[in-house]
Amino acid sequence: MPRLIALPNVIAWSGFWAFGCRTLTGEGYSPTQPRIAASVATAGGCIGVLNHLRRVWMSGRSGCAMSSNRMTKDARDAAQAHWRAEVSGASTKVKGA
Repeated sequence: MPRLIALPNVIAWSGFWAFGCRTLTGEGYSPTQPRIAASVATAGGCIGVLNHLRRVWMSGRSGCAMSSNRMTKDARDAAQAHWRAEVSGASTKVKGA
């Protein structure tokens, strides 16, 4: 299944770059040709981003991606309290200097 998503992803991104480059560097075209190229490039970019996000989601679901080492709520609150104490202590030292 990931290969079935990777193929349209590559095609979408190649269309994005090809038609985007044509839109930006093209000369001597009719007024509608750059608009069509820009819309195809936009569609390619959107499809590429969505396919990339789907691949990331699938790798997370399958276990291929590394799990995030999330903190527990208590550990996060303790770290934030420690950080706030350091920041407030540093700001008072600067004012007195």
